Amino acid sequence: MTLSQQVLDEIRLLALFNPGSAREGIKVHHDADPDMIAACQRLFDKGLITQRDGGYLTDAGLELERHIDAVTTVLNSDIRSTQTA
Repeated sequence: MTLSQQVLDEIRLLALFNPGSAREGIKVHHDADPDMIAACQRLFDKGLITQRDGGYLTDAGLELERHIDAVTTVLNSDIRSTQTA
């Protein structure tokens, strides 16, 4: 599976949301990185966030963000230290 730069940008933006609180949103300002502005618009178009410039995660966005959090937690951990001999 290959991940396009657009998908990676969307994942990066979703990872900015706090996985522990559905009440914390984000704001992508008009002078932000153009790739992040475009990713924000795509996430809004997909129904994953509530505003074109961020806002809050929708129910679908919350579910996706939980998966992203799980993946990044595993990838950022030291698997060798958790494996038994």
